[in-house]
Amino acid sequence: MIQSSSHDQLSVLETFKKGGIDIKLSFVIMGFANLMNKQFIKGFLFLLSEIAFLIAFVIQVIPAFSGLLTLGTKTQGMQEKIVDGVKLQVAVEGDNSMLMLIFGLASLIFCLVFAYIYWCNLKSARNLYMLKKEGRHIPSFKEDFMTLANGRFHMTLMFIPLIGVLLFTILPLVYMICLAFTNYDHNHLPPKSLFDWVGLANFGNVLNGRMAGTFFPVLSWTLIWAVFATVTNFLFGVILALIINAKGLKLKKMWRTIFVITIAVPQFISLLLMRNFLNDQGPLNAFLEKIGLISHSLPFLSDPIWAKFSIIFVNMWVGIPFTMLVATGIIMNLPSEQIEAAEIDGASKFQIFKSITFPQILLIMMPSLIQQFIGNINNFNVIYLLTGGGPTNSQFYQAGSTDLLVTWLYKLTMNAADYNLASVIGIFIFAISAIFSLLAYTHTASYKEGAVK
Repeated sequence: MIQSSSHDQLSVLETFKKGGIDIKLSFVIMGFANLMNKQFIKGFLFLLSEIAFLIAFVIQVIPAFSGLLTLGTKTQGMQEKIVDGVKLQVAVEGDNSMLMLIFGLASLIFCLVFAYIYWCNLKSARNLYMLKKEGRHIPSFKEDFMTLANGRFHMTLMFIPLIGVLLFTILPLVYMICLAFTNYDHNHLPPKSLFDWVGLANFGNVLNGRMAGTFFPVLSWTLIWAVFATVTNFLFGVILALIINAKGLKLKKMWRTIFVITIAVPQFISLLLMRNFLNDQGPLNAFLEKIGLISHSLPFLSDPIWAKFSIIFVNMWVGIPFTMLVATGIIMNLPSEQIEAAEIDGASKFQIFKSITFPQILLIMMPSLIQQFIGNINNFNVIYLLTGGGPTNSQFYQAGSTDLLVTWLYKLTMNAADYNLASVIGIFIFAISAIFSLLAYTHTASYKEGAVK
């Protein structure tokens, strides 16, 4: 503990000023201080990493950075060439803007990784300086390895997952964010065509351009849907749990099992069945016509207003049982002393529910409600499998009357190949979800009680 604290007190820059020639040269030649202090394996590893980086920097990184800035200058096409005195039209391979963007970002991440390795080299030189200054033992490579295998084993295990996160999460995420600042759409599809940087033009198009007439109505419906889907599932799930756990109700296990059965059925099967059930020519309309309640089919899924109400009701069918189970667990563990005392004082069941039961359920379930709200904003399955975003709306671009932002993003990607607009929508979805989650969670009673503790 004393050793580490002393190391932390001396900065890397101070080490460079006070250290010897071996310390100073280690700022230019990685691993030099380690080699001079007989840490040969560690020193050679640092040196090899520097050599590998310099070679890769010249061969790969510089061209990749150049491609990242330009995103290609040579288009694919036919070019006239003279072969054996004969003029021929030859297909010429051009630049691929997509690959240039990916390789450029990968090179940037590669440089950041090397920067971390370089920083580790400087820290190693600082540690060596402090150990020599204090007359302490300089550990061998075997001793350092045993430290990684024992005392810092958790960091060693994190190395491979970290590489995976960088390659398969961070890189694709940064790539998709960058697309929002390009004109990568159906008119600029590589390798046939090139796309280029356009700055904030796509954001202006979505917020104040031709896409605004689609974005804001879809955003409004997304928020309305998320609120109603979350609130209805919560309220009716709690009410159902209270009814099932009420005193005097017989066969509680049977009733609980009946409602839980809906969870056992895969959600996509339930949604597809409901889609056929609510179809204009489906069983429900046929039954209502047969008993004489209606004279023509009701547009459960074909009318925008009807479709939105139908979606909310179907979501209640598949979502209420989950809330019921959670609420049941909370209700069964509520302190009976408070309820009995309230009953003795003459409180009605509604007053007990209002003042005791519901606040405690809400306290425990509020973080889960926030999670459900964010999940409903990104609820792809219910919308896509039930209505497919329909019915169609001629005033919208690549979106139907019931499309959420996430399903609209899917259509922009798969149907229209407008990847730049899809990326902008994805950024807005993330911003909305992140801001709401942070604000809502930090204002919950659960968070405040935890912060006080």
